[in-house]
Amino acid sequence: MNTNVLEKFPQNDRSALIPLLQEIQENYGYLPEEVLQQAADHVGMPLCTVYGVATFYNQFRLIPLGENVIRVCRGTACHVKSSANILFALETALNIKAGQTTRDKLFSLEVVSCIGACSIAPVISVNDEYFGRLAVKDIDKIVKKYSARKVSVSTANENQES
Repeated sequence: MNTNVLEKFPQNDRSALIPLLQEIQENYGYLPEEVLQQAADHVGMPLCTVYGVATFYNQFRLIPLGENVIRVCRGTACHVKSSANILFALETALNIKAGQTTRDKLFSLEVVSCIGACSIAPVISVNDEYFGRLAVKDIDKIVKKYSARKVSVSTANENQES
């Protein structure tokens, strides 16, 4: 781990654990196990305690997010407009459950309490793009759109190497 991250926090200070974990996640995008051990040693806590804190708070991730993060709104307006069906369709299309990442690391699927776009419910976001007034039939097209981006980027990279 970058020792500059650890140097920002006092050694053997248990109160520094959460800010330290936040800093680590900001640098890595998640909390790698080997880095959790270094953090535990730095604040003077057992790894199991640090792991307990990291798994208690929803803000922390123990696995890296996929290249495309799909967030499904389950707020009241979206719930009333059948966002559960949208979530199920995404889980089926991606072959993962909410909170997981596809094996190819192309997609992560998350459930959020509210996206803040109630007027276009049900709504999802993919990275920073929003899709509203969704129907289950729209899901395959959205997934294909982001899958195609990966293929076109890979093809462009291969062509540059030739």
